[in-house]
Amino acid sequence: MSLNPYQRAAVEYCDGPLLVLAGAGSGKTRAITEKIAYLIAKKHLPASKIAAITFTNKAAREMRERAAKLLRGQDADGLTVATFHSMGLKFLQIEHEAAGLRRGFSIFDTDDSAGVLKELLPKGAKNDVLDSVRGLISRAKNDVLSPERAAELASSPREREAADIYAQYQRRLAAFNAVDFDDLIRLPVTLLDEHESLRTAWRERLRYLLVDEYQDTNTAQYRLLAQLAGPRGAFTAVGDDDQSIYAWRGADPENLVRLGKEYPTLRVIKLEQNYRCARRILRAANALIANNPHLHPKQLWSDHADGEPIRVFECRDSEHEAERVAAEIRFIADKHKAQWNEFAVLFRGNHQSRALEKAMQLQRIPYHLSGGTAFLERAEVKDTLAWLRLIANPDDDAAFLRAVGAPKRDIGSTTLAKLGEFASKTSLSLSRTAERLDVLRQLPTRSAGAVDAFVTLVKRLRQLAHAEPAGALCRRLVEENGQIAAIRASTRDDAMFARRRANLDELADWFDAAGKGGPGELAAQLALLTHADRDEPGNAVRLMSLHGSKGLEFSYVFIVGVEDGLLPHEASLDENRLDEERRLMYVGITRAKTLLHLSYTRHARRYGELQRVTPSRFLDELPKAELHWIGRDAEQDAERTKERAGATIASLSALLGD
Repeated sequence: MSLNPYQRAAVEYCDGPLLVLAGAGSGKTRAITEKIAYLIAKKHLPASKIAAITFTNKAAREMRERAAKLLRGQDADGLTVATFHSMGLKFLQIEHEAAGLRRGFSIFDTDDSAGVLKELLPKGAKNDVLDSVRGLISRAKNDVLSPERAAELASSPREREAADIYAQYQRRLAAFNAVDFDDLIRLPVTLLDEHESLRTAWRERLRYLLVDEYQDTNTAQYRLLAQLAGPRGAFTAVGDDDQSIYAWRGADPENLVRLGKEYPTLRVIKLEQNYRCARRILRAANALIANNPHLHPKQLWSDHADGEPIRVFECRDSEHEAERVAAEIRFIADKHKAQWNEFAVLFRGNHQSRALEKAMQLQRIPYHLSGGTAFLERAEVKDTLAWLRLIANPDDDAAFLRAVGAPKRDIGSTTLAKLGEFASKTSLSLSRTAERLDVLRQLPTRSAGAVDAFVTLVKRLRQLAHAEPAGALCRRLVEENGQIAAIRASTRDDAMFARRRANLDELADWFDAAGKGGPGELAAQLALLTHADRDEPGNAVRLMSLHGSKGLEFSYVFIVGVEDGLLPHEASLDENRLDEERRLMYVGITRAKTLLHLSYTRHARRYGELQRVTPSRFLDELPKAELHWIGRDAEQDAERTKERAGATIASLSALLGD
């Protein structure tokens, strides 16, 4: 398929800052990868001078693979295709001294950060207090605020307390030679703001930037782009204001406006041809999103056929809704010989999945629930991986910090902070610092004994790693380090203990399958394992949130719970914030290629009571001519009933024939 005129214009314009407003299904990834090839082949820009930045590892991997196919040979060598966070990590690894970090610094994940903050909060602080403080600190970092500046801007006692804890938290991170995810963007922006020599060097290092999903950028990410691009504005930002659905995690759609103000010569190109959806679906999506204000209005269009009307049906309650959805999926699959992975059921809240799962099971339909805790994200698995990482690499401080507390022992944050200070002075890792007798002598007797016992166990397991296969080592360490006993002690429910134990058994089985290997091979296996995409759904119906569906497409889409209070969400109704909820509905509609179903219930159980439900006000914003309301059109309903009856008889005949 050749590029359409607007895609080609986006690819070939390289003379200044460019914003590409790419509607849903308009081929934006193709435009980006073609532009990378164009910059290298036609503009003779070395691949090493180009960076393409996106938001997920999956998107980065796909973009890298597509660019490599277009370029072939050596032309792609040195090309940077990365997420914002991996780009920030690369920057800090190169400029670690300017950031006050030692080489080999650690990255704290959400659990690591929560552990430190919990130690800093008053004893007995509840989880909602922890979540609130974490949120305020994260927001400050995403706004590129230092602890001092956050304290100056604090306007309430809660914000002042959070700013104080932010300062203490940063001191702890410095002692551990660590950063958190938000620092991966904040620190590079701060350094580029403060050091002209760094700005000059990095603008020369990266001569052209391409940013995908630009509408999802927060303040820090926008400023990173602006600092790297500089006054030249050698960048292409690709995004869609109609798909900005992440304000709750810091995304700022106003960055689209800000871009035009900062770069007055900004050129805007719209990609409005949709290669995904039936025209009827696009007409409905266009009508819905037209109710939102737009700086640059778009009108999606397609060469596809009109397609069938969008079906809307009312149900008694969520159980009845789930049963109807499952029955309809079964009917369509039989009628069109469709694969299960051509179907998606989308919902606003994760609690809506329970009834759907039950209905799928009753219909014997294979399904995949997206958004659950991935195997490698389960606490006991992450704990074991931390131990294995530390065994393979004594200089992995993040692994040390997780392993030393899994399970808990008499080594608190004060002891760890002291170890961090000694490590900083000696430029050694935490693990190697903990092995030194002169350090242990400066710790309280009880803490020193606990540290020594931990170090001794890690050393012994490291010796065993030379002789034992990885799977056997995995099984041994969860017994010897006390993990199994700790899980048993903290889990009252036998079934839950069995599941968590089974997760550790499965991890060991994975290593068995990987074969034998010493510490070096073990580290390589772990690197592969932690990047494995184990959430592949296979041939199954996807059950997922509307937020999680962004970027995906399916032949048949069902959006359930299209009710006021769910979609739009109750909080949005209370605060009169409908624009983002409307964009969320728009994202859901434009996932459908062939057929779209919308459903709502008459009654729902909320706050323990059965309440009457109002259909979503968004349904009134859809063109009536594009909808078939099941139960309201006698002629259409009669034809549909006849078709379904014939399909049922055929299915029964086939069953009896078997």
